[in-house]
Amino acid sequence: MNLRSVGSGLVLGAVVAGVLVGGEVRPSGAEPGVLLAGGTLLAALRCASTGRSRLGLALLLVAAASAGGAVMVRARDGQVHSPLAGPVHRRDDAVVDVTLTADPDATRFASHALGRVERARLGPGRVVHGGRTVVVDGAGDAASRLAVLRAGDRVRLRGYFRPLDPFEVRERWKHAVGTFVADDLVGFAPPASPLLRLANWLRDRVLAGHRGVPEPQRALLAGFLLGDTVDLPPAVIDDFRAAGLSHLVAVSGQNVAFVLALAGPLLRRGHRALRLVGGLTVLVVFAAMTRFEPSVLRASAMAACSMAAVAVGRPTVGLRALALAVTVLLLVDPFLLHSVGFLLSCAASAGIALLGPPIAARVPGPRPFAEAVGVTVGAQIAVAPLLVIVFDGVPLVSVPANLVVAPFAGPLTMLGLVSGVVGGVGGDLVGAVATFPAYLCASVVLWVARWAAAVPLVVGPAPLLAALGVGGLVAGVFAASRKRRATWRRARARPPEPRLAVPPR
Repeated sequence: MNLRSVGSGLVLGAVVAGVLVGGEVRPSGAEPGVLLAGGTLLAALRCASTGRSRLGLALLLVAAASAGGAVMVRARDGQVHSPLAGPVHRRDDAVVDVTLTADPDATRFASHALGRVERARLGPGRVVHGGRTVVVDGAGDAASRLAVLRAGDRVRLRGYFRPLDPFEVRERWKHAVGTFVADDLVGFAPPASPLLRLANWLRDRVLAGHRGVPEPQRALLAGFLLGDTVDLPPAVIDDFRAAGLSHLVAVSGQNVAFVLALAGPLLRRGHRALRLVGGLTVLVVFAAMTRFEPSVLRASAMAACSMAAVAVGRPTVGLRALALAVTVLLLVDPFLLHSVGFLLSCAASAGIALLGPPIAARVPGPRPFAEAVGVTVGAQIAVAPLLVIVFDGVPLVSVPANLVVAPFAGPLTMLGLVSGVVGGVGGDLVGAVATFPAYLCASVVLWVARWAAAVPLVVGPAPLLAALGVGGLVAGVFAASRKRRATWRRARARPPEPRLAVPPR
C-alpha cells in the first residue's frame, strides 16, 4: 500500500483529527496510542499485501489518527508534568543556564525571547535539570544585554520563575511551560551547535552586505530574505498588514526555491544520493538561518519530500507533497496546528496548487500575467477564512496589491540574496553597488504597501460568507453552462448517422 493509491490527503486528515482529539483528553503517557498506531499500521500493511485494500485503508487511517493523538497527548504531558512545573507555580528564585531558541524581541526597556532551560539552581543543594522551553523576560540591565544576543547563544541568568501572563499564553504552543524574569545576565557562551554557528555566520554575511542600504529598505530586505522583521517600523508593518502583503516578510516557498536555485550548480554534481544529501543540508542550514519559522518548516519539508521522491524515482509535487510534508511536521510537532503562520502557509500552498491552474486557464492575456492572477487569487481565496477568524476581515485590496508587487517580489528576493553575499564578502563599497537594484525593488514594494493600505476596503465575516456563497453559486452555474455548451458542440460536430439506402421498386 502506498500513499499514491491510498490518498495522502486522507492520511493528513486522520492525523489532524487525532491531534485535535489528543488536545482535548487528559495529558498522559503516549504508550497506548503508539501501540495502537503500530498495531493497526502492521494490520493495514498485511491487508494491503493480501489484496483487501478497503480494509487496509481504514486501518491505515486509524493508525494515522492514533499517531496524531499520541504525539499531542505526549506533548501536553511534557508541559504539565515538566521538571519546571513546581518552580513556575511557586515563583521560585533561581539562577538558570538557558540556550536561546529564538532571537530576542527587544524594545527600549524590555527584551523577550524563547529559551530552553538546561539547568536551574533554586538554592543550596536544589538543582533542576529542565530541558524545557520558557519565555525569557529581560528586565533592568538584563534587557539591554539580552537584546544583542541571537538564537543559539547560551546565557546564565539570575531572576525568578512565574506562570505565563495573558499576553504570553500563546507561547505555550511553542512549548513554553512558563516565564523566567531575568534581572541580571551573569554569564555568556556562543552556540554549542555547529549548525547554529554556521547559520549565524551566514546570516551575518547576508545582513552585512546590506549595511549601505538606507532604512526602511534595509529592514525590509532582512524581512524578505530571512523573515527578520525586528527593525521594521510599526507603521510599515501596519501598512503591510492592511494591504494584505504580510506574507512577503514571512519566509516561504519562494525563498526556499531561490536558495536551492543558487545552490543548484553544486547540487547537480555527483551521485543521486549525494545530491539528495546536499539538498537536504542546504534546506536545514537555511531553515536555521531563518530560525525555523513555521512557514519555513512547511516550505522546507515540501522541498525535502519532493527531492526524496525524485531520488527514489517517484516524483511528487503539488498537493501530494504538501500533504506528506504537513503530515510529517505534525507528527514531529503537533503544536504547529495552533500556529497561525503555519496554517496560513499551508492554506496558501493548497490554494495555489488547487485553484491556481484553473483560474489561470480562464484569465485572458499573456500567460505570465494569467499565472500571477491564478496564484494570487487562489492563495487569497484559501486564506480568506483564516483571515476572517483571526483578524476579523480580509483586505480586498490585497489582490491588486499582490499583482502589482509580484514582478518586484521575486527579483527583490533573488537580488537581495546575491547582493547580500557579494556585499558581505566584498565590503561596503561593493555592497552598496550590488544592492542598488534590490534597494529600488524594496522602494517600489514599500510604496505599493503604503498606497494599498490607504484603501479602506476590508470585508468582514458576514459579507465574506455571502460573497463566497454567491461566488460558489456563480461558479457552479458557469461550470454547468460550459458543460452544456461543450455537450451541444460535440453533438453538432458528430457526423450524421448513415441511413440505409432503400432501392426503388
